[in-house]
Amino acid sequence: MMYHLITKEHLMPTYHIEMFEGRTPEQKKKLVEEITRVTVEVLGGSPESVDIIITDIQRANWATGGKLWSEPRG
Repeated sequence: MMYHLITKEHLMPTYHIEMFEGRTPEQKKKLVEEITRVTVEVLGGSPESVDIIITDIQRANWATGGKLWSEPRG
């Protein structure tokens, strides 16, 4: 039988970020560094316990107000 020790670090969040594609790897790196830093500052725990999942979305796959973001906006 296996037992898992639940510590404060196991309670850290997983962030799911959806955004339009086109950001550089450097921008994403800075974003995840800052989200991790602030999470640890506010909630405690270690940086290794913060998970961040980034999903790049094509503008043709995102709509607001019944209009795709790939369509011209006026």
